[in-house]
Amino acid sequence: LLSRKPKALSGGQRQRVALGRAIVREPKVFLLDEPLSNLDAKLRVQMRSEITKLHEKLKTTFIYVTHDQTEAMTMGTRIVVMKDGFIQQVDSPVALFEEPANLFVATFLGSPQMNILSAKLELEKNKMIAILTDCASNPKVEFSDTQRKQIINDSYFGKEVKFGIRPEAITVDPKGQIDAVIDVAEQLGDETILYCAVEGLKQNIVVKTPFKGRVV
Repeated sequence: LLSRKPKALSGGQRQRVALGRAIVREPKVFLLDEPLSNLDAKLRVQMRSEITKLHEKLKTTFIYVTHDQTEAMTMGTRIVVMKDGFIQQVDSPVALFEEPANLFVATFLGSPQMNILSAKLELEKNKMIAILTDCASNPKVEFSDTQRKQIINDSYFGKEVKFGIRPEAITVDPKGQIDAVIDVAEQLGDETILYCAVEGLKQNIVVKTPFKGRVV
């Protein structure tokens, strides 16, 4: 590509040239500021894997700035989640997803994002129960003994809390606990995303389910 001027290069070629210019200098740290933002979806996936292989080959620290959570989760070994200039949490991708430190981190990671409902935490026969106060029927969700032990202290019982559940953790079943009406179904081939209206809720509950034929 040496014979071409920069304007004659495609977006992907420019990104590769920029990376090459950085690599030959053998820096101690690479700073990549949204390097894939201007690429099309197919090339972005390809470049993601190329940069990951490059990181493993060079054994050099990469500081990678991105708004794309998929890039962060697939490429990062340690992720720093920031909001308004303040660090919210620093952890591995899996730990951030499974044990978010606050509501912002919980809703930031995951696509579609986590459903957040108002609930009241109660103890019934030493079982931890969440009563979903937003829903008109006030359905109850029972937690396992392991989840019960994860509560920091018992002062949360009897209080209003935020109940978060990821779309992929919800099962569609005619005999389910919560009655819902499907407003929109986005069928993506291997999976389906449902936007469900529940009586009493202003926002839809989002469900991500493996594809099993037509839903609506």
